[in-house]
Amino acid sequence: MTTNRTSKQYEVAQVATDILSEFLEVAFHCILYAREIYPNSVFERCRKYNVPVQMCCHPEVKQYIVDVIQSLKPLMDKQQLDKLALLILSVDQLPVEKFVFDISPVSNPMLSEDTYLLRLEQALRAFLLKLNVCDASLQVLPEDCTWAVQVHTENAALLGIDEQQILHEFAWIEADESQVKINNAKLVPLKAMTSPIMKMQLYIEESASKT
Repeated sequence: MTTNRTSKQYEVAQVATDILSEFLEVAFHCILYAREIYPNSVFERCRKYNVPVQMCCHPEVKQYIVDVIQSLKPLMDKQQLDKLALLILSVDQLPVEKFVFDISPVSNPMLSEDTYLLRLEQALRAFLLKLNVCDASLQVLPEDCTWAVQVHTENAALLGIDEQQILHEFAWIEADESQVKINNAKLVPLKAMTSPIMKMQLYIEESASKT
């Protein structure tokens, strides 16, 4: 009885990790396109969850995003990924925008409640639609912005994934204090959802002054 339940929980965790990983990869590309971090010419139009999205074609950018997501899978499997943030940084390396994915575990997650994952797919589609038009709610960015990724989790969890072989060539470091918080930030909520296998909300912290 205990073995079956544990096996089922592991199966649900694996499904949740795969779905979340795929979604975050696409979401990162959408943000980079919407905020014009790279020229439009390096993006190509695709469809995900039946939503038109723009994916960056530059091989180094694509691989970096894949590496980021892959390195976080151990945290996702154990439901230890609290928040994941994509930061837009000014030329002085100060955060002017922070796209925050706040992820919460679900008590007793069950695939049977959403067998074909239709509700989850609909929810993720809504997230992508919001990201596609997020620029309408934000101020124009200064020139020459770059980006970075921040992970919010407990120190013990991060130390655990650092010990795994897959991460030896992709090490996470403690965030610079100047990039952890945006002073006088305005909160721009985009979307929240609760499904049988995960909870997530997406919001933006925007600097009051981007110059």
